[in-house]
Amino acid sequence: MHLPKRFISHLVGAAAFSLSLTSVHALKAAEKLSIAVIPMGTSHIYWKAVEAGARQAAKELGIDMAWKGPVRENDRAQQIAIVEQFVSEGKSGIVIAPLDATALQRPVDAAMAKKIPVVIIDSPLKGEPGKDFISTVATDNHAGGKMGAEALLKALNGKGKVVLLRGLEGVASTTAREEGFLEEIRKHPEIQMLVDNRYAGVTAAEAQTSAMNLLDKIRQADGMFCPNEGTTFGTLLALRQAGLAGKIKLVGFDTSPPLIEGLKKGEIQALVAQHPKKMAYDAVKMLVAKIRGEEVPQKEDSGAELITAENLNTPEIQALLAP
Repeated sequence: MHLPKRFISHLVGAAAFSLSLTSVHALKAAEKLSIAVIPMGTSHIYWKAVEAGARQAAKELGIDMAWKGPVRENDRAQQIAIVEQFVSEGKSGIVIAPLDATALQRPVDAAMAKKIPVVIIDSPLKGEPGKDFISTVATDNHAGGKMGAEALLKALNGKGKVVLLRGLEGVASTTAREEGFLEEIRKHPEIQMLVDNRYAGVTAAEAQTSAMNLLDKIRQADGMFCPNEGTTFGTLLALRQAGLAGKIKLVGFDTSPPLIEGLKKGEIQALVAQHPKKMAYDAVKMLVAKIRGEEVPQKEDSGAELITAENLNTPEIQALLAP
């Protein structure tokens, strides 16, 4: 059978076009991606675990990863500047734990407008997943706060006076934990809230000072709840300084070697532990999948565990605490 030359030319051209498309897709899949991961801060042990999870995922995927965040977890301006820096550098994508649910909207919008996908971790950002950002990977912080309340209620046998020392105003993650705690605690009429509106600040030192300034109320209390690593450790230091450690039931959030030591000594009754490594690992994997054209979920709950002296040495908890 003889085909017209014009038809043969069309077939050759179509095949060449198909091959060129395949080559483009192959190049896209094989190109060396460069992403950025931006934490709320860089000093607390929690963020070291986040970094470890992100780096593990980046290594497995064979991509470049930049890690940069504010020194202090209240420096919104610095975090915004870091996002803008990575956008101007043309990163392939960004994973960020927003310091402020509203203040970080503009820089994230700017990244998405330049086709730089953004995955939110740890603390929510106002907006619509799939549109204003790709997805959120985080602890169910409201549920974590309720978990903390249940642990304190158990330690107090359902009655007593309680102090809540809040984290930093405007941070959505700790706010959700505080509200979850209060929602659960207020179901119990034999619990009296002595303090529920005081903010500790960013660092353990600031939390220690805030707790010392509340000593008159704390001395009347039977139990306390703190919503993150800094507030928990600062409160523990204040209780030790005042000779109240172990006498007032303390339930905190997050883990670090000093907090685990306090748990072992009976100075802390329980810690609500997140999965920071898993959170960051999954977020980086999700971001890269999206960049490579795959469908990804718009929300993932990275989970939380309650750590007590009773379950501290179980394989599951030891695996969670492993560096």
